[in-house]
Amino acid sequence: MATARQRIWGWYFFDWASQPYNTLLLTFIFGPYFAEIARGYYMGVGMGEEQAKAAAQAYWGFGLTIASVIIALLAPVLGAIADGTGRRLLWIWIFSAFYVVGAYALWWVMPGGEAGMLAWAVAFFGLGFIGMEFTTIFTNALMPTLSENDDIGAISGSGFAFGYLGGLVALVMMLTLFQETANTGKTLIGLDPLFGFDAESREGTRAVGPLTAIWYVVFMIPFFVWVKEPKTHHQPIRIKAALVSLVELIKSLRFRKSLSAYLASSLFYRDALNALYGFGGVYASNVLNWSITQIGVFGILGGITAMVASWFGGRLDRRFGPKPVIAGSIVVLTLVCIVIVGMTRESLWGIPMDPASRTPDIIFFICGALIGAAGGPLQAASRTMLVRHTTPDRATEAFGLFALSGKVASFISPFLIALVSHFSQSARIGISPVIALFLLGLIMLIWVKPRGEQA
Repeated sequence: MATARQRIWGWYFFDWASQPYNTLLLTFIFGPYFAEIARGYYMGVGMGEEQAKAAAQAYWGFGLTIASVIIALLAPVLGAIADGTGRRLLWIWIFSAFYVVGAYALWWVMPGGEAGMLAWAVAFFGLGFIGMEFTTIFTNALMPTLSENDDIGAISGSGFAFGYLGGLVALVMMLTLFQETANTGKTLIGLDPLFGFDAESREGTRAVGPLTAIWYVVFMIPFFVWVKEPKTHHQPIRIKAALVSLVELIKSLRFRKSLSAYLASSLFYRDALNALYGFGGVYASNVLNWSITQIGVFGILGGITAMVASWFGGRLDRRFGPKPVIAGSIVVLTLVCIVIVGMTRESLWGIPMDPASRTPDIIFFICGALIGAAGGPLQAASRTMLVRHTTPDRATEAFGLFALSGKVASFISPFLIALVSHFSQSARIGISPVIALFLLGLIMLIWVKPRGEQA
């Protein structure tokens, strides 16, 4: 029988195991790599460079849109089923398989660019992304069972900090041992890619898929050993009953003004944050012409600030509650986005810069540090705030609804970015919708009670 401390640490290990999907695949390694090969494909069929960059960003955006729609439709239903049956770990096993298969399959995304290869990349990335999102719903739903509510904020913050540390370690491993630089074919520290991986066929970079999959399998062991569900009477799956329960929950929202406002607020700001993570590396590749190695170093800096800030934000959450942490993080992220949208290598909102200088790179590095410092606490405080609006017996259903609220906009955000990128023919301007989303989230937060429904 695991102790209470072991259960908490086992729960932390899910964040450690799953974070590389965001860090390595979504943001810093595979996302930019996809942008690179997609850009090559579109230039190969006759597009100009800027058009090709916008088309590559749009393709990535539409792929994320499809995955997000699937998550939005299924998340609350699966949550209601899991609560009704009292079996959450079973679903974690199932969707963990999606995660592993989707990540591992990215090994076969070859350079050279062809339409079928782009479709393969987006399809399997989407499969793993769906797996990650669904496992997160069910693991988050176990959070109310870990401790008293007053400690939940600190536990959530520490979990995110531990997760960001895992993502950081995985990223450093990738850059120093596997990922080849464009000029030399060597890793960041001058080594040949491990296991004799061929630099010309980008095997070191493509290894990011299997590395992410194997990392997850290994580090989920403490979770499955130490985290057990509270003893309840397991019921058979009753889809009709689950749907009825879900409909009742949705109907109750008109009487639960704080929860309704919070779901609306998080719908916008979490979508904007996910867009930053999903398109940050693609933006750096397309607008600043960064190499994947440069983007990886950028990720290390962001990971360090996210790790430290998540832990510190958890302590602020425990003392002041999650609402001020959420509001402050949104303000910082909004200001960062305003800087990013107005920046090229030649200017910052009309202020000239020497494109050959390091100034644009330094500014974007600072932006990356701030995204990590604000994004980590924002995510941790968000799940704390939801815990304040639910009960342990209906937690999965609530987190499923939470996922729905996020994914309703989550497919809108990539779609808007893809649409604006397409019509503006500018990867930089294409990012601008995230500013409006952050501001909408901040406005809706006004009607959220600081202690939720536990006041």
